Amino acid sequence: MLCYRIHFSRNRLPTFRAARFADRFLRMRQRMKLRCVICCLFLLSSSGVLLMLSVKYSNVTEYFPPSASPESHPIYQKYNINCQAIYDLDPAEVGKSMVIRRKHVVENQEETLVNLTSNCSLFIKSRGYDDVCVSEGERDFPLAYSLVVHKSAVMVERLIKAVYTPRNIYCIHYDQKSPPLFISAMEGLARCLPNVFIASKRESIFYGGISRLKADLNCLSDLLASEVKWKYVINLCGQDFPLRSNIELVSELRGLNGANMLETSRPTTLKMQRFILHHELRDANFEYKKMPVKTDQRKIPPPHGIEVFSGNAYFILSRDFVAHLDSSAAVKDFLAWSEDTFSPDEHFWATLARLPGVPGEVARTEPDITDLQSRTRLVKWEYLEGSLYPPCSGKHVRSVCIYGAAELRWLLNYGHWFANKFDLQVDPVVVQCLEEKLEEKRRLFQSVACREG
Repeated sequence: MLCYRIHFSRNRLPTFRAARFADRFLRMRQRMKLRCVICCLFLLSSSGVLLMLSVKYSNVTEYFPPSASPESHPIYQKYNINCQAIYDLDPAEVGKSMVIRRKHVVENQEETLVNLTSNCSLFIKSRGYDDVCVSEGERDFPLAYSLVVHKSAVMVERLIKAVYTPRNIYCIHYDQKSPPLFISAMEGLARCLPNVFIASKRESIFYGGISRLKADLNCLSDLLASEVKWKYVINLCGQDFPLRSNIELVSELRGLNGANMLETSRPTTLKMQRFILHHELRDANFEYKKMPVKTDQRKIPPPHGIEVFSGNAYFILSRDFVAHLDSSAAVKDFLAWSEDTFSPDEHFWATLARLPGVPGEVARTEPDITDLQSRTRLVKWEYLEGSLYPPCSGKHVRSVCIYGAAELRWLLNYGHWFANKFDLQVDPVVVQCLEEKLEEKRRLFQSVACREG
């Protein structure tokens, strides 16, 4: 099949002031409309109209149990929703999505994917992995992905499908503590998709510990050793989702001209406590079982005179940058020094991006690169809602918004390339509509680039 390249506009990285002004203007417009919708929905709910909507739309979902054969049913639950109306913030359709949310639907059963991948040819065909057209530009610019996951196999597969092309390569690192059924589902994905593989070395991941950082490093090492000569690597977790199609990402990444995309800022006094004091891994009574606990013991300064910067765990790194880190003694020493810090992935990458001489170096004298400028991940913090972000239409978990359908337009227009967090148990409609919007872009590309193929 011969495909022709579609050119998308390449917006260069804005300055901090320009980005902030543009973001503020866009947010003001979207916030007013979103608040209006939320207000309308509140009034509908309080007046009993939402109850009438619930009765009217009592059959808006179709149920396909995990044991259902994909030959006779769609693979995953499909909701009778108008995503364009959701995008346009139509109050009735957003209200309809809220009715869907209120139904108790179990979507995350891992056996769904285990069953589907038991027949690889059927799985590939039914999910459309065999129907992806790749432009010449994409062929020459393959991407790599590091996926560190531990639950919700169906969501992981939908994430991979959303960023999938046969020219890219995908490394899955599952937590060694993950349930056997989830591990079987991940192994099934790697068995069925030739450019998806399981990390050769896997960690038991504990919240705030070095194991989360090592999981990505394990995938990066495997990706460097692969035959695919990828240009950039992107790390994802199981609650991420893309806001751009692959061809858009390629266009944006070409525009970086070898630079990296990640957050790197001077740490606050509070965040400095994470790495100037020794931390010990201790038992914890919650999901991750153990976590690093701060002690009074002060650490020695970082090796090689390295100045520590702060950021987050998310990155988009060039191949040259990753190859340089892989061979650097200073990086290995800094990794060892970070072993007893808290959430080292939130200062490791931010610091290395500022090391003198690294490919795509950000000079230490340059201003902070915050999450407003770094487009790696759009995360909505509860304490910034109403000032930087419109209200969360989903729910909050540890001060982070799990998105709802009413945020679809805001997500797609904010300017970031990926977003976090999504949960099918909280709002499956926003994921379905994002898939639909990305698929519309893919079909548009195919109709133009592949019609002569």
